[in-house]
Amino acid sequence: MDPLIFRDRKQAGELLARKLTKYAKREDVVVLAIPRGGVPVGFEVARALHLPLDVFIVRKLGVPWQEELAFGAVATGGIRVLDEQIVESLHLTPEQIESVTERENKELERRERVYRGKRPPLAVKGKAVLLVDDGIATGSSMLAGITALRQLEPAQIVVATPVAPPTTCARLRKKADDLVCVTMPVSFFAIGQFYENFLPTSDAEVCALVEEASAAIARSAV
Repeated sequence: MDPLIFRDRKQAGELLARKLTKYAKREDVVVLAIPRGGVPVGFEVARALHLPLDVFIVRKLGVPWQEELAFGAVATGGIRVLDEQIVESLHLTPEQIESVTERENKELERRERVYRGKRPPLAVKGKAVLLVDDGIATGSSMLAGITALRQLEPAQIVVATPVAPPTTCARLRKKADDLVCVTMPVSFFAIGQFYENFLPTSDAEVCALVEEASAAIARSAV
């Protein structure tokens, strides 16, 4: 069977929402989307299920001389997690760790200001969180996100994505409480190969969608 090809992130979010209907209209569920590309997908999930939407920003902490290798992550909520095994095996110094952390925290704080403005982050303690991205390749960033999100004490973390390879899904299932994926193609080279339109999502689009979702929840509460 040929892998499913999504028209765009909007359609991908709509199809993903159909697999998450058991979470619809529940006061103990929130949608957290990983910017940038995860936000249009998360927006459609939140809209279809009548749930609040927020961004959850994750920044990997890359080894200084091999930045694609993460030794930890910082995330929304002032969270930092370190992979002690990598830190010890590469003999990273406290100065190196703090230098990278400071740089990534600055970028995280910049994105928080741009995407959320003055709105406080959604409370997730004791709630089920649908953690959404537009696709997952190796899963490294999502694993870091799950670990960071655990520090905020949600009742449940559900990784939700339109597309990811089976091997990545198996890795993530060991860390998340549940995983929902629309299509899991074995032949997987890049997320973009499963979208007809995979243009970059802009900061302006992220802001507009988060604002629209917030306004929709406010209207429904009246």
